Amino acid sequence: MSSKNIVPVIIGTDLNAYNVARAFHEAYGVKSHAFGRFAVSATKYSSIVITHLVPDLDKEGGERLAAVLDEFARSHPDASMPLFGCTDEYVSMIIDLAAKGRLDKRYAVPYTTPRCRDLFADKADFYAMCDKYGVPYPKTLIISEKSQLPINLSNEGFSFPLVIKPSSSAEYWRYPFDGMKKAYFAENQKEAEEIVSQMYASGYPGRVIIQKRIPGGDDKMRVLTTYSDKTGHVTMMCLGHVLLEEHTPKGIGNHSAIITEYNPALTSRFRAILDGEGYTGFCNFDIKFDEETGEYYAFDMNLRQGRSNYYVTAAGENIARIVVDDLIEGVKKPFHEVEKKVFWHSVPRGVVRRYTKDSELVASAHSLSAKGDAASSYMYAPDLMRSPLRLACVLEMGRRQYGKYKKYCKNL
Repeated sequence: MSSKNIVPVIIGTDLNAYNVARAFHEAYGVKSHAFGRFAVSATKYSSIVITHLVPDLDKEGGERLAAVLDEFARSHPDASMPLFGCTDEYVSMIIDLAAKGRLDKRYAVPYTTPRCRDLFADKADFYAMCDKYGVPYPKTLIISEKSQLPINLSNEGFSFPLVIKPSSSAEYWRYPFDGMKKAYFAENQKEAEEIVSQMYASGYPGRVIIQKRIPGGDDKMRVLTTYSDKTGHVTMMCLGHVLLEEHTPKGIGNHSAIITEYNPALTSRFRAILDGEGYTGFCNFDIKFDEETGEYYAFDMNLRQGRSNYYVTAAGENIARIVVDDLIEGVKKPFHEVEKKVFWHSVPRGVVRRYTKDSELVASAHSLSAKGDAASSYMYAPDLMRSPLRLACVLEMGRRQYGKYKKYCKNL
């Protein structure tokens, strides 16, 4: 198929969106259309992303999104349109619209079915699947209302500090409140009670996860990105060893620097879950290594490509080509797990150097950079050279990262 017939459509305008757009531009030389509620620096002034602002894009339970996609399809009658979502909420909407036959048949949707979404999207349900397939996860207590929080968590086998987070991220973000965070660390029983009270007082109706904190910093984290073809078989897996994460209140857990890693003994556990349930499309697992037990623990699963997905493209598995080959060209591919070692980062290397605790990882990143086996999402020459405003925007984003890490990473 000629690349001129491929018109990527991305729902979201953040780093996730830019990483997807860059993959399409590298693979096919095409611009992507990104729809979002507001402009974001990650895609601002880009020459490879055409941004469409739709302030009410997330309203009406997906009906507004459906109308936007219908209108776009009508204006591109000869296009094949890979459709990507950049948040849990948008992906869930896309899954529903596809299942109900509400999308133009020319949209290629690299996501799973409503059945698999309901098995995995909520963290509490994901842990049930981990139990089924024997995948370890941290000691966990699940509550569905404030009154179910034990009056003494220590008596339940928990030690402080511990982790508190919503079971359903997509639902949680619909009920914003002051001091809202992606995840919380409670230092004592009183703090745990205050956090849970605040979450439920916002109107959040879902379950809350109380979880043992696995010791270690960002550099003990792993991220696993996978793709399962339309027949429900995993065809690509790419594991990353995290060097550094974001630490802003709403960005906690987002990856800022990754070195790819090959560990089939670990990744095969997750392949078994996906193949066993007939999962299709992209997904993304957060995993942490516990030096005390020597075990890897699953944290959660996102039913989409992760925000840091360019680390996969940089390692040789272009995520745009994966989708086009499977869903548009109908190319059947054998299973492949990435072995190539590359260093990816979305923040300046100076930030990675300063705030990554593991000196061996820092040395490895430096070595990979020296050999040319490194990539920064935003430092894409074909985009920067065409737009001076884009270059200025990217440089300013990088400058601000130093201030953000200085403010939020005082303990690193």
